[in-house]
Amino acid sequence: MDQNKQNPFSSLEQKFNEQFNKNNKVPKTKEPINFKKHMKTIIILTLIFASFVILLANIYVVKESEYRVVRQFGEVKEIRYTPGIYMKVPFLQSVTSLPRYQMTYNVSEAEINTMDKKRIIIDNYAVWRITDPKMMITNAGNMLNAEGRMEEFIYSVVRTELGQLAYDEIINDENTSRGSLNDRVTERVNELLAKDKYGIEVVDVRMKRTDLPPENEQSVYTRMISERQSIAQKYLSEGDADKRTIESTTDKKVQEMIAVAQKEAAIITAEGESEAAKIYNQSFSKDPEFYALYRTLESYKKTIGEDTMIILPSDSPYAKILTGYLE
Repeated sequence: MDQNKQNPFSSLEQKFNEQFNKNNKVPKTKEPINFKKHMKTIIILTLIFASFVILLANIYVVKESEYRVVRQFGEVKEIRYTPGIYMKVPFLQSVTSLPRYQMTYNVSEAEINTMDKKRIIIDNYAVWRITDPKMMITNAGNMLNAEGRMEEFIYSVVRTELGQLAYDEIINDENTSRGSLNDRVTERVNELLAKDKYGIEVVDVRMKRTDLPPENEQSVYTRMISERQSIAQKYLSEGDADKRTIESTTDKKVQEMIAVAQKEAAIITAEGESEAAKIYNQSFSKDPEFYALYRTLESYKKTIGEDTMIILPSDSPYAKILTGYLE
């Protein structure tokens, strides 16, 4: 008989064996990576990356507001002024920056003596800038030392200038002679800085405040109050004098104006009375009887009132007209 006919489960057994072999398949072993084969490529990529990093690390930018100082083994090799992108020598050179803009420096408070041997405390500030970085580094070393030398010069010059002024001239604004003190101090400090070649320039020196030692404050304040009171009294006296002068001048002008007005009024009155008399005379000459009647009637206005009592003869012309009898 055929084998398939002898074992009716042979087809099922075959399928089971195929499925089992499929699920329990033994993985193939991978071959190890050969690094020696790719070593050249790895070295090239590493060199390229290292070169790129070194290139970036040695590129620097110069801005408009700064100087770039290139040093080689601590010595200033070059100073860059022009804005742009530059590159330094790797591992040999270093780059530092210095400000190119104006800076403000607060000078330490100091006590000085005036010309009349009195003490005063001053507090200044300075506006300055770097004009020659190489000269500053050569003679001052760094910005801190440059500011220290500038402060010494400012103190020296201010002490000399204020030492030529009296105590009252400094504290009294009205009598002060400090008009161009700041300009003189600035000019003199720049002369000293240029002489020693520090490569910096002072743009302006200003006094923030001027104080008095505590032991002198009260006496000075008392004196200032007394001076202000004296000045105020002087202004009041001058005002009273001006007031009296103005009043007398005005009174004089008023009296003159009144006199002139009275004179003109008298002249006008006289002219009016003369004209009235002339009119009266002309009227009287034209009709004497009417004029006499008019004058009589006008006299009634002055002689007769509410409480007036007149005793006249009945045949008097004055009484006849008053009673209305005109024949």
